[in-house]
Amino acid sequence: MITFLIFTAACLGIVFYFFGKKQALKIKSSTGSLHSLPKYYGYYASLWFLLPSILIIICYLLFAESFITNNLINSLPIEVQSLPDNELVLILNDIKNLAVGNILNSESFLSINEAAQFYNNQYVVLNQVVFYSSLILGLFTFLYAFRSITANFRARNKIENIIYVFLFSSASVAIFATAGILLSVLFEAIRFFEIINFSDFLFGLTWSPQIAIREGQVGSSGLFGAVPLFLGTILISLIALILAVPIGLMTAIYLSEYAHPKIRSITKPMLEILSGIPTVVYGFFAAVTLAPFIRETGDLLGLSIASESALGVGLVMGIMIIPLVSSLSDDVISAVPQAMREGSYGLGATKSETIKKVILPAALPGIVGGILLAASRAIGETMIVVMAAGLSARLSFNPIDAVTTVTVQIVTLLTGDQEFDSPKTLAAFALGLTLFIFTLFLNFIALRVVRKYREQYE
Repeated sequence: MITFLIFTAACLGIVFYFFGKKQALKIKSSTGSLHSLPKYYGYYASLWFLLPSILIIICYLLFAESFITNNLINSLPIEVQSLPDNELVLILNDIKNLAVGNILNSESFLSINEAAQFYNNQYVVLNQVVFYSSLILGLFTFLYAFRSITANFRARNKIENIIYVFLFSSASVAIFATAGILLSVLFEAIRFFEIINFSDFLFGLTWSPQIAIREGQVGSSGLFGAVPLFLGTILISLIALILAVPIGLMTAIYLSEYAHPKIRSITKPMLEILSGIPTVVYGFFAAVTLAPFIRETGDLLGLSIASESALGVGLVMGIMIIPLVSSLSDDVISAVPQAMREGSYGLGATKSETIKKVILPAALPGIVGGILLAASRAIGETMIVVMAAGLSARLSFNPIDAVTTVTVQIVTLLTGDQEFDSPKTLAAFALGLTLFIFTLFLNFIALRVVRKYREQYE
């Protein structure tokens, strides 16, 4: 029904656009003057018709399910309503699955078929109300807009104001989304730090988040020292950057300064294919191919290399972020004004001297920003390290040892049924907050570098 409503509203919006435009042309032919172009009057009339439909559809998507679920609960027998929340949720799932045909029958309670029919009827009634109310309200708002069309009506200004509000709202989404993510993590992290001392978490050397269920239980120490996780994250990210930064930067220099246009047109898209490969594929490659190869090579050299070593994970992660470094660096180097190159050549500098003394210093802000962005990507990567890194927290900075990372532990702590009053589960939010602050710090450094050197070269 909602899809049909969207299609109907879009078609009528196009029709009412031509009505508004035709009315504007009629006024122009009779008065000889019109403040705005006729198309703006059409846009104005069409938008006034579409606005109620958009608002009603948004409200429907946000609140319809909860509204119908509440009505469904109120219609259930008293003995079902009085069940514990977890049992009531299971019964509601059975009713909804029965209503949509995912299951053929259920014996949750005697009148479950009537409840499923009630659920479907509620949706039918609500869909009809939404459909007709949006069209009727849209018709009234269109008539208001249509009557507003006069020779002196500033339709262009109105449309530009609407576009401004839309653009401002779009820009605000990122701010509110970031604030929402931060607050949702922050509140749970505060609950964790009310139980576990902050200094023990930040500077502790042992990570063992298992909490004893009964007194004297073995192997449930409940130690939350996050230093081993930080070291593992830094080690793997450092290995990735050591691989990705030189290769990515050299690739960018070659493509922008040395490569023939035909070679560039082939090489750059092939390189950027790497950025489109799902990270789970990189994880398979690290776990199945590269890690065994590194271990067997170490055996030949007499080295005991762990199957889930930081070296294997870091190398695969470095391959993944090479396109990020090379693409950003290539764009920045290509944006350096050609006049700077020609001036350097005019003074007798060679191509390599021009690259080292002129182009790279001028492009340094963007290059540093790209590297720090790649570092943030490496630090926050989840799937590769979950599939190929270790799970046990080891206080080691040796690349051939098995280490774990912050993201691996977050996934481990939040997998399965969890009790959000337990420090073990709340520790995931503390780790997420730490990761968020660290990546925010990297972005802050990138902005400072860009601003400092941009003033020097502009």
